[in-house]
Amino acid sequence: MASTSCRVTLPSGEAVPALGQGTWHLAEKPARRSDEIAALRLGLDLELTLVDTAEMYADGAAEVLVGEAIAGRRDEVFLVDKVLPHHATRSGTVRACQASLARLAVDHIDLYLLHWRGRVPLAETVAGFADLQAAGLIRHWGVSNLDVDDLIELTALPGGDQVQTDQILYNLVRRGPEYALLPWLSARRIPAMAYSPIEQGRLLRHPALIEVAQRHSATAAQIALAWVLAHDGVSAIPRTGEPDHVRVNAEARGIGLGGDDLSLLDQAFPPPVRPRRLETL
Repeated sequence: MASTSCRVTLPSGEAVPALGQGTWHLAEKPARRSDEIAALRLGLDLELTLVDTAEMYADGAAEVLVGEAIAGRRDEVFLVDKVLPHHATRSGTVRACQASLARLAVDHIDLYLLHWRGRVPLAETVAGFADLQAAGLIRHWGVSNLDVDDLIELTALPGGDQVQTDQILYNLVRRGPEYALLPWLSARRIPAMAYSPIEQGRLLRHPALIEVAQRHSATAAQIALAWVLAHDGVSAIPRTGEPDHVRVNAEARGIGLGGDDLSLLDQAFPPPVRPRRLETL
């Protein structure tokens, strides 16, 4: 564990925000659109400039919403997007990216991820990513929801060692990656990107989390985020469509958890003692 950091460094050498903004489930309710755009824009103001989306989210409508939110501010944003596995052939990856760029109304994506592994050979997807890089449509590429065996296969492929991140489900109740996946990534200086870092709010009434929050005059959500961010080489992309919650999330960067805090959280949420299959939502 380390003190809360504001940046994570990719294998390329580029430093990106350790705390960003997710967009899963945004753009699903038209009545909330203005609040969701306001939340994303406030996040940019608060330097939560890593914005994650996917072609899957709201069938592309989340990308449209993100594009509207970042209009005029593209240069501030480190934009992350994801291709669905059944689109991830060499040519299909290119077509999917072009469609995402059109919905986002931007000319490039900073980090383009394979959303999860499907039946398409990884070599085809890597070739598609290379084509997109050569065309200037993406700057970097990575993966999501891949476990150690998949990553070993990936990095053995020509060009596969250019992977920049693995976006995974990781939080206090999903600590399985600590046994093998996070050490494997850390040894290769590949950061993890934690989605659902507060378990979509389901863990926030846990007494231990509340106790630690009270010690820091913080919220349980802030402690859950601070815990994720206290891990070297791990970023977090909490999703919220409410401006007030964005501000609360941003303040989690200033919380330093002490040894007593971490011990209490380890007792309440024990780390893994054996291998576990990588969980997904």
